[in-house]
Amino acid sequence: MRSEEVASYLQDNPQFFEQHADLVANMVVPHPHSGRTISITERQMLALRDKNKQLEGKMGELLQFGEENDAISEKMHRLAVAMIAAKSFQSLLHTLNFHLRDDFAVPHVAVRLWHRPEGSDELPEFADVSHDLQAFSETLAQPYCGSTTGFETSSWFGEAALHVRSQGLIAMRNGGGTIGMIALGSEDHERFYAGMGTIYLERLGEMASAALARVLS
Repeated sequence: MRSEEVASYLQDNPQFFEQHADLVANMVVPHPHSGRTISITERQMLALRDKNKQLEGKMGELLQFGEENDAISEKMHRLAVAMIAAKSFQSLLHTLNFHLRDDFAVPHVAVRLWHRPEGSDELPEFADVSHDLQAFSETLAQPYCGSTTGFETSSWFGEAALHVRSQGLIAMRNGGGTIGMIALGSEDHERFYAGMGTIYLERLGEMASAALARVLS
């Protein structure tokens, strides 16, 4: 008989173990971590211990993720409260930069807005942005995370542009249309990587969009 047939038979006939209890008691199998043999009962206990260790490891990971998410949520709350309190465009930009750099440890932050109000020509936030980048921002269903290669956004980081290895690009929208973009840069090429979770970046974009629309109006 093939091993698959034996396994199928035992699964379909659980009464076999009751009818041959002495066989189960005397059966020995190889130890999973050494060359000696052990009883099938002891082997089952080892399997249960291994499973418990795996479950403990997964539980530890879940607890760690939960603690990290709680910490990020607290930081997002502080940022939201601070942006609500900002009364002007400049104070809002200062608030955004301060919290992203100090609370979230994002070393480089740049903001660009498409529509320039009167008297704001000298502000870098209203510097010209290519039509290609504006069109790209319209296609972003979620923030872009990855390399800076091929993006004009790398120049937004000023003198640090040569050292930035990864970036997160967040489209800001108001009433459905894109009004600008937030660029987050890091020298660590794994800080913003393709496939990473972006839920908090999306919330950041929504909060910043609402706050900027308020102060610019």
